[in-house]
Amino acid sequence: MTAQASDADRRVLVRPDWLQATVSSVFTAVGFDPADAGKIATALVEADLRGVSSHGVMLVPMYVERLNAGGVTRERELDILYDAGAAMVADARGGMGQLSSPQAMGHAIERAGRYGIGLVSVRNAHHFGAASRWAMQAGQAGCIGIAMSNTTPLMPAPGGAERIVGNNPLAIAVPTKAGVEIVLDMALSAVALGKIRLAASAGRSIPDTWATDPSGTPTTDPEEAVLGMLLPAAGHKGFGLALMIDVLTGVLSGGGWGDQVRPLYREPDRPNDCAHLFLAIDPELMGGVESFRLRSSGLAARVRGSATAPGVSRLHLPGEIEAERAAYQRRHGVLIERSGLDGLLEAARAVGAVVPAGGVLS
Repeated sequence: MTAQASDADRRVLVRPDWLQATVSSVFTAVGFDPADAGKIATALVEADLRGVSSHGVMLVPMYVERLNAGGVTRERELDILYDAGAAMVADARGGMGQLSSPQAMGHAIERAGRYGIGLVSVRNAHHFGAASRWAMQAGQAGCIGIAMSNTTPLMPAPGGAERIVGNNPLAIAVPTKAGVEIVLDMALSAVALGKIRLAASAGRSIPDTWATDPSGTPTTDPEEAVLGMLLPAAGHKGFGLALMIDVLTGVLSGGGWGDQVRPLYREPDRPNDCAHLFLAIDPELMGGVESFRLRSSGLAARVRGSATAPGVSRLHLPGEIEAERAAYQRRHGVLIERSGLDGLLEAARAVGAVVPAGGVLS
């Protein structure tokens, strides 16, 4: 394993607008129109702003490789296959998840306005980044938003030694009177694979509760962990929930499930073929938006105002730390892994993208 690097060596502070422009330039250079390239860039930069670097600009080189190899297409429009009113099934045609997902959730929100609930199942999809972004899209429209995806198998069944199910992310966003305050976003492994890849690229060890080596033995070496298996969050509970998400995404949509979902970092010429589910619930269905917002605000206040353990000065809602970090980093600059910045700039050079000057602050 590589030697550990200091924090100063691992991370660099850059201007958010420069990061947005650079990522957008890369995707324009590989064939997207500027508006679509901007949408992809905004989704990736937002993840870095929220401190979810595993779903941020570090993904650009992998996306570019897959675009050039044909494993992801430049299709931008969802193909609606079935429309049953409150529920729809759509085909993303292998296109970027940052383009298909806002369309799918947009349909879910519109149907929720008509029927109280809107569900859109998407097959033949590609990685959509941070699930919270799509759940929050519904939250910002006044709905409870739910977004989930399956991934290539990464975790064994309890007691097993074979990758059976992905770490299948789930996000739920809840509006309150103050906005979208409650945002759960979790992968069902102990951590996302992207965090292990970040540790490997930065030369950091990982806790032995995160993953195993290829033999199934827990490891602190992220390079061995990438070759091995992720451990599920909460043991059999995390595995069981991940399995049910495989049902709700791939099995339900008629898309890929289990090992039909291909790895993102191998076989770049083959479609990822993951599947997504987007759900919007209009609180009007349950007695009115304002009364719901009042109750959800009361719940938020109860959590924040509950008793703290010794040495703890403040309690947070799910998603609150990320929201505060994003607000701060928009003003003061966004910290990204140096390895992520190097990968982005190398991808920009490889595709001939224009990189603006003056992005690095320190």
